[in-house]
Amino acid sequence: MNAGAVILLLSLAANAALGWAYLGQRDDLAKATEQRDTARGDALACSDATEALRELAAKRAAAAAPARAAAATVARTHQQRADYTLSLQPSKPADLCASMQAMGDDWLQGRARP
Repeated sequence: MNAGAVILLLSLAANAALGWAYLGQRDDLAKATEQRDTARGDALACSDATEALRELAAKRAAAAAPARAAAATVARTHQQRADYTLSLQPSKPADLCASMQAMGDDWLQGRARP
């Protein structure tokens, strides 16, 4: 075999190796691009879902505002009644059980009024 044929064979082998490496890198790039596009699509879907949840939360908060206000009013009334009850002196200081029973009777009478 002459030197020209050897050089030609080495050149052919080198070109085949470079071609093989190029094809591998191209496939890796295509796979990475596909993964990137999938990740972008997933992120966009997540962002859209988060926005929808935020809007739903705002609507529910607005719908619940009157119920919260009513509950706060009832809670204030109960707190005032509890403060009043706790400020009372025992009606029978010698017998705390009888005092509590009298307080319970007063409370029940107050509930029975129209």
